[in-house]
Amino acid sequence: MQSSENSLEKIKKHFDDEAEEYDKLILTLIPHYHEMIDALILSIPFAPEDDIKVLDLGCGTGNISKKVKERFPQAHITCVDMAEKMIHMAKNKLSKYSDISYVLSDFQNLKIEEEYQVIISSLALHHLENNQAKIDFYKVIYQSLVRGGAFYNADVVLGSTDYLQNLYLEKWKEFMAKNYSEEEIENKWLPVYRQEDKPVEMRCHIEWLKECGFKKVDVLWKYYNYGVFGGLK
Repeated sequence: MQSSENSLEKIKKHFDDEAEEYDKLILTLIPHYHEMIDALILSIPFAPEDDIKVLDLGCGTGNISKKVKERFPQAHITCVDMAEKMIHMAKNKLSKYSDISYVLSDFQNLKIEEEYQVIISSLALHHLENNQAKIDFYKVIYQSLVRGGAFYNADVVLGSTDYLQNLYLEKWKEFMAKNYSEEEIENKWLPVYRQEDKPVEMRCHIEWLKECGFKKVDVLWKYYNYGVFGGLK
């Protein structure tokens, strides 16, 4: 438990430290970031005029919630993040919207007390410490959706074989090399990935979602080690 708490503190500090540069940074680290986020938003199976309640898990600087409000102007959004500075950035970015609330919390201590039509997450759930923590949180997400509600996640995943995982990492390094030196990639970004991220294979996510009760589980978008996936209650 102690190591899990220490890990969360490191992740929180990391995101607090990078909050102000996050929007620029993410474009240099995540291939096809905008395309991935567009796929996440387009997966939401409601009409633009619908009055829906949305939970954004790991809202970061508010990029995803901003896209949600642009497509669903009537949406009421709850933004959750563990990093205080990320919440501050999100509040600034989304300041013109009066129907967005903010919760400072990590996922392990989050109490979801309402039901939502939509739960979404981006580049966050891979921080959950182990497989059981991910499964348990998928169960919480399922219970927090209304019947017919949707959960979709944009996240980092592992390859299903050693060969594919090595390929994923090579393609990722190839992308990062457009903005960073080999030394920066090997001594900064890959160590952060290995220390803080706990990704699993896409097939595991699909199996776990189905076991938790999700229907119509699908992969909406994928580019090597990044994907958008989810399903309906």
